Amino acid sequence: PHDVRPAAELAARVAGRYPDLRGLVADGLPYHEAGGSDAQELGAAIATGVAYLRALTGAGMSVGDAAACVEFRLAATVDQFATTAKFRAARRLWARVTEVSGAPDVPMRQHAVTSPAMLTRRDPAVNMLRTTVACFAAGTGGADAVTVLPYDTALGLPDRFSRRLARNTQAILLQESKLAAVIDPAGGSYYVENLTDALAHAAWREFTAIEGAGGIEAELDSGALADRLAATSDARLRRLATRTQAITGVSEFPLPDESLPERTPAPGPVETGGLPRVRYAREYEELRDRADTHLVRHGRRPRAFLATLGTLAEHTARATFAANLFQAGGMEPVDPGETADLDALVAAFRDSGTTVACLCGTDTAYAEQADRVAAALHDAGAATVLLAGKPGEHAHVDGYVHTGCDALAVLSGTLDTLGVAR
Repeated sequence: PHDVRPAAELAARVAGRYPDLRGLVADGLPYHEAGGSDAQELGAAIATGVAYLRALTGAGMSVGDAAACVEFRLAATVDQFATTAKFRAARRLWARVTEVSGAPDVPMRQHAVTSPAMLTRRDPAVNMLRTTVACFAAGTGGADAVTVLPYDTALGLPDRFSRRLARNTQAILLQESKLAAVIDPAGGSYYVENLTDALAHAAWREFTAIEGAGGIEAELDSGALADRLAATSDARLRRLATRTQAITGVSEFPLPDESLPERTPAPGPVETGGLPRVRYAREYEELRDRADTHLVRHGRRPRAFLATLGTLAEHTARATFAANLFQAGGMEPVDPGETADLDALVAAFRDSGTTVACLCGTDTAYAEQADRVAAALHDAGAATVLLAGKPGEHAHVDGYVHTGCDALAVLSGTLDTLGVAR
């Protein structure tokens, strides 16, 4: 059971001696890290704050003192405008709670933490860009304090250099960029105001649903909140799998031969309040790990042959798309470039040392050559022949890769075909 009374009683005892101490933290990060949306995170955090108000007043504190004892911790993500709107909406929600509770003049204390879920193990330097955007967004949203996680957090225990960079990121934004010099710099923007209003209403619906079910403790104990968070997480996973939501350096524009910095392993992620902790890049990174293990064992990365049809100008776009896709799975794309004829293409395939090929060309080239080339590649030993383009009627093509396809399924299946161990 999730009983907050012992913590509230302790906070109430020390509040008189340390009036500026925020004894309880209504932490939205567990709901964020479990895959929840911004609205779900806000709704659950506000419900947690209300549970603390009840417990603190039950321990003898006034509503005003109880509200002043609570700090809110929220995730700041790479989605700049959504993050700015989140912190603005959170203050509106809490102001309504304190108003009806009888303490309208107690402001919300906000602590932003850059999202652990958005951080990647692969191409970790990109995390510096993510956390900079997140810190900026939290600052423009009005957060009172910001914690910038080091860029190598997902790799293990951060080193001194990465911790210094994290500190200096917010120091530059605060001291050199004068980010805190203007109160509510996003106020008055139609887009931000509209986004804030929409998010506040969605979060209020989530909050009232939690309260209607008996409060945050009851929702956690019953698993109902966890189920809603999981549904949101699954929907995000589908967007990540189809690359309609990109992760730069991982699902898009990967760095195939990167050398990852070595870090002391950190304790593994643990459940918080019965909720899982996930990172968005995890499934793509697991594919990369499989490919890296294969490289160590066999001295060569798993390969995918790009069967280019037509001239360089005709096949470059789709060959680039396919190469980017296979590299996201840790594979090495073998591009023969423009070949003289079908025999030369088949010879290049045999020399590539792989059993997976992907046709890359124009729709016109596919109509004229795809079936013949795919059949020749199968005869030359190809176990799977894919086509870079929308699904069509090609008898000897085994699958299609295109914008919006399930990239995770394609990459996992290709590694299986190539005999890469799980």
